[in-house]
Amino acid sequence: MKRTCMRTGRSTLTAVLTGALALGLFTATPARAADTGVTVSDIVVNKGKPIIVGITEEKEPAVTFRMTWPAGYTSGDITAFPHLYHETTAAKGAETGIRTGYVTYYDDTPRSANVEGVLYIDPRWTLDSTKDATTWKIAVNVRRWAHGSETKLEAEETLTGLGTVQVKRAARATVNASPEPVAKNKTLTVTGKLTRADWGREAYVGYPDKLAKLQFRKAGTSTYTTVKTVRANSTGSLKTTVTATTDGYWRWTFGETSTTGGATAAGDYVDVQ
Repeated sequence: MKRTCMRTGRSTLTAVLTGALALGLFTATPARAADTGVTVSDIVVNKGKPIIVGITEEKEPAVTFRMTWPAGYTSGDITAFPHLYHETTAAKGAETGIRTGYVTYYDDTPRSANVEGVLYIDPRWTLDSTKDATTWKIAVNVRRWAHGSETKLEAEETLTGLGTVQVKRAARATVNASPEPVAKNKTLTVTGKLTRADWGREAYVGYPDKLAKLQFRKAGTSTYTTVKTVRANSTGSLKTTVTATTDGYWRWTFGETSTTGGATAAGDYVDVQ
């Protein structure tokens, strides 16, 4: 049996929550701290990769897990909503952290199901500051309802110790090579800037003191080669000079860190005459 639940408490509707609406629809039922008898295992968020978030783009990282429940109940009697939290308790994180967009149960026995769904992130609401670029813990809020009842909650608990996932700030890189065109064997100046998302300010800000690689791709080829490595200044700006010998594309690139995703500028073509 396939069953889809959105993050609104007790529901058997097939639906997806998007936008700010997802943040306001969840209606909490008074908690009854008790063992539900439900187990969750093999949970994977975003295919095991860090979640990289900009300043306005909504994200829906995938989540999958295995769920079992006690005898005498069906998947229709269980709601299990994964969420991410940090700097708070797991139970509080179910309301204030990164929460479920929707989940779908795929029953494969009378007491178990594989679950697929998405979390929902709108950085304008979910991420308050750069402190949120850190390791988040994974938890699942579980509710067990009386068999066949739409309203009678028997037990609720928050399952923890299910793993972690990194949430990182999206980054950008720009490039400009000049003069264009340039005489062969003359000096080419390559500038650029590295920026990354600041969720508190809702803006991309300079990424200072970051090492970036200057790469070149000869016209008619498909592979970039690193020419040199340059450190950005206090505002994230980059500048260096090279000798122009042949037509091709120049770009800046850098990899991920513990808090920030990597970025690569689109190549800037320079005609060498």
